[in-house]
Amino acid sequence: MKILVIGSGGREAALCWKLRQSETVETLYCAPGNAGIAEDASCIALDSSDHGAVIQFCQENSIDLVVIGPEAPLVAGLADDLREAEIAAFGPAALAAQLEGSKGFTKDLCKTANIPTAAYERFSDAASAKAYVMAQACPIVIKADGLAAGKGVTIAHTRPDALAAIEDCFRGRFGEAGAEVVVEAFLDGEEASFFAICDGETALPLATAQDHKAAYDGDKGPNTGGMGAYSPAPVMTDALCDQVMATIIDPTMREMAARGMPFSGVLYAGLMITADGPQLIEYNVRFGDPECQVLMMRLESDLAKLLTAAAKGQLAFQSLRWSADKAITVVMTNKGYPGSYSKGDVISGLDAAKISRDIAVFHAGTKADGDSVLATGGRVLNVTAKGATVTDAQAKAYETVQKISWPNAAYRSDIGWRAIARES
Repeated sequence: MKILVIGSGGREAALCWKLRQSETVETLYCAPGNAGIAEDASCIALDSSDHGAVIQFCQENSIDLVVIGPEAPLVAGLADDLREAEIAAFGPAALAAQLEGSKGFTKDLCKTANIPTAAYERFSDAASAKAYVMAQACPIVIKADGLAAGKGVTIAHTRPDALAAIEDCFRGRFGEAGAEVVVEAFLDGEEASFFAICDGETALPLATAQDHKAAYDGDKGPNTGGMGAYSPAPVMTDALCDQVMATIIDPTMREMAARGMPFSGVLYAGLMITADGPQLIEYNVRFGDPECQVLMMRLESDLAKLLTAAAKGQLAFQSLRWSADKAITVVMTNKGYPGSYSKGDVISGLDAAKISRDIAVFHAGTKADGDSVLATGGRVLNVTAKGATVTDAQAKAYETVQKISWPNAAYRSDIGWRAIARES
């Protein structure tokens, strides 16, 4: 097979790393890729927003499957245009990608399909949203409706904070994503991430994970795209997983099919496990980042065969194998992320980190500069490790983190703390 992966982050690095292990993959490309991805795939300077150029590359290079990593190309309809050109694509059509592209769309679908989720209202102007907030209890959640790179959600503990978050959205902090706002009740419980791979009809549950969104230790500070993750999520028992499939994933698949927009790709449910059971916080329509990294460390099945089956509507014939080991990833960032940060420092210690098959360093925001690798993004590296316990995996990950450095490197020191507390 010849496969093209679209994207340049840690998620795509993990996907390329796993695809490279498949005996069925003859040639692997990534567009645009990064310095680490270049070790597993040929990095191509393609602009994913230029659908014609992507299609031309696929036709000229006889690409068998395109794996679309990030959400933006999916919402923009890249998968639709590839399929129109008779090129197999892994990822949902633009209409189905509204599950991530519009939080209001998803909340309305939940209401129609009786999917458990927080009470909410949608607003297209600041005055109405503020009036609603003034009549509600706090904490309360303010969400920009559209794509905001994981940063468009505010958990407001006071009304002034909620009003400020609404102002941020309508004043353009998140661009077009904030043209509409969803205000919803705060859910109390433990968060978990649940993944299912789908082909329009069949939904096959993947492993679970838990993410750390807050920037600083102790789950403090602003929300980020993710500072670390671990898999599996201890809170997600087999019974809870079955419940999520029955009450959230399967009803979503049925409702999307009934609307003429069957879902194919990864359905990523952000959940809150409450006293009343699992409730949907929001959907993403692609692998999580950094959850993908820990899933790929634990997946023992052939990823290329799995994604091809999903793209061709043949998931009913697939089964999955997972390592019993636990996996954890620690995100190393440039200091200042998710706010402003400097970039361009040379990273040292990457060669010393390549010491074990249970450890992988997935590049996110990096760029090659001759023989050097530069830290060019907010999230720079995902140091990922596998072990018999989360405690074991955490020790391996942080031992590796200590070998890597650049002047503005930063990271949380407590990734996995909830799972380790359970193990203790």
